Amino acid sequence: MSVEEVAAAVAERYPDVVVARGEATVVIARDDLLEALAWLRDEPRLRMDALSSVTATHWPERDPAFWVDYELRSMPSPQRLRVKVGLAADDPSIPSVTGMFPTANWHERETYDFYGITFEGHPELTRIELPADWVGYPLRKDEPLGGVPTWYRDAKMPPIDQRGQA
Repeated sequence: MSVEEVAAAVAERYPDVVVARGEATVVIARDDLLEALAWLRDEPRLRMDALSSVTATHWPERDPAFWVDYELRSMPSPQRLRVKVGLAADDPSIPSVTGMFPTANWHERETYDFYGITFEGHPELTRIELPADWVGYPLRKDEPLGGVPTWYRDAKMPPIDQRGQA
């Protein structure tokens, strides 16, 4: 099955599908996420039965401000599909898919850790990379860059977000 055939099959049920750079992407509503992923996994023509990644992007000046990306792969065929769900800045929460795809467990925790997106129903939604008392979400574009002063050839370089300030 080609990428175009995957996109056509998905579009029969979820019409917001695009093929770009040889990859198919479908955009679905948050309320449709669990039903859509179950259908993509169980549909005999698609069999998107492996979740390889969950991540997000943050666009603070746009609506939706967050996009959660699910990378699905079909084990019987070499096809994959990206599923995207937009979230408003004032409600960055989405259902957890760990019950359907156990590999989502750590991916969802990492996305929570770095972006602050809450995965409702997750079995243990705690920080996974940063210390438990860390304040903020470092991959949000409205977070300061931070850093530590660095010595370089006998000169002290300030943190990157403080360079060029007098």
